[in-house]
Amino acid sequence: MSPVRTTHILFVTILWVSIAVLAVTWGSMFDWPDNVHVNYGFPFVWATHTLVTIAGPVDKWNVNVEALIMDLALWLGSMVIVTAALLYLRDRKRPRDAAKQ
Repeated sequence: MSPVRTTHILFVTILWVSIAVLAVTWGSMFDWPDNVHVNYGFPFVWATHTLVTIAGPVDKWNVNVEALIMDLALWLGSMVIVTAALLYLRDRKRPRDAAKQ
């Protein structure tokens, strides 16, 4: 088993942040005859942009700040846990003499 290097940790962190940004800004369009809207956020929907209702075109936003906070906490909190685990594994693989220096 190869040791965990700093470049591996940096790569995982950058990849995780990219996935988190994509998940938070992900839009899913729902096209019903009397209600067209786009939901943003994965797994928690934190914003809904309504485009069409039965009365005609609209431009209405519903934003749930609590869901946005939960979404960010899920993605960025899990990134911190994974990064801490990788750092722990990296430090555990070092010889005792190298860790003292």
